[in-house]
Amino acid sequence: METVSKTFDLKLTERAAKKIAELIKSEENSNLALRIYITGGGCAGYRYGMALDDNVYEDDVVVEAHGVKVVVDSFSAPFLEGSEIDYVEDVMGSGFSINNPNVSSTCGCGHSFSAKRC
Repeated sequence: METVSKTFDLKLTERAAKKIAELIKSEENSNLALRIYITGGGCAGYRYGMALDDNVYEDDVVVEAHGVKVVVDSFSAPFLEGSEIDYVEDVMGSGFSINNPNVSSTCGCGHSFSAKRC
């Protein structure tokens, strides 16, 4: 695991970075980064969103680990501070997993969460 920035505490596993690199390669655009964001919604209040993005805005936090970039907007950054991003593959499926210390509770389906005061 590697911390992606000294000013923004976000960890990215090698497994997650490898998957991000594969996704970027398949898009044939080396300027892409993984954008992680928080949106309102779901039964618990907030949910995660992810997308490949080649835009970086003035108030974004841009961090790098294991050769890939992760971009977080200024609204989402306090919610994601201290989180660990991983990529999991098991019998239930595969996808990115966020271990977030700022979560106070999740909904029954696991797709949304409530946050501690950020």
